[in-house]
Amino acid sequence: MTRYVKEMGGALLAYMLVLAGSIRVLQALPELAMAAKAAIALLPMLPGIAMCWAIVRNLRRMDELQRRIQLEAFSVSFAGTGLITFSYGFLEGVGFPKLSLFIVWPLMCTLWVVSGFFCGRRYR
Repeated sequence: MTRYVKEMGGALLAYMLVLAGSIRVLQALPELAMAAKAAIALLPMLPGIAMCWAIVRNLRRMDELQRRIQLEAFSVSFAGTGLITFSYGFLEGVGFPKLSLFIVWPLMCTLWVVSGFFCGRRYR
């Protein structure tokens, strides 16, 4: 098992546990002050930061070709996410249902994986 898998897997497990815990606390204690609710709701972002750190550490361990492939994949993912979300924003203006911002991160990650596959094939 690679170091990246351990780091990302640990951060992802922590994220799921903290997320489940924060949801339970917020549901069990609806009378909490708004500041406390906000702090508890944001707790899952701490392991989220660890996930981002695992990605950065993994990029730093890559050779130049792997970094180039990832840069191209990130670029496609960034631009694609912008185009898709912007386009859907226009569609919301003509009556399409509003989407949560929670869709942006999974969309960006999906585009990153897919574009990484295609960008990597170019160098084989």
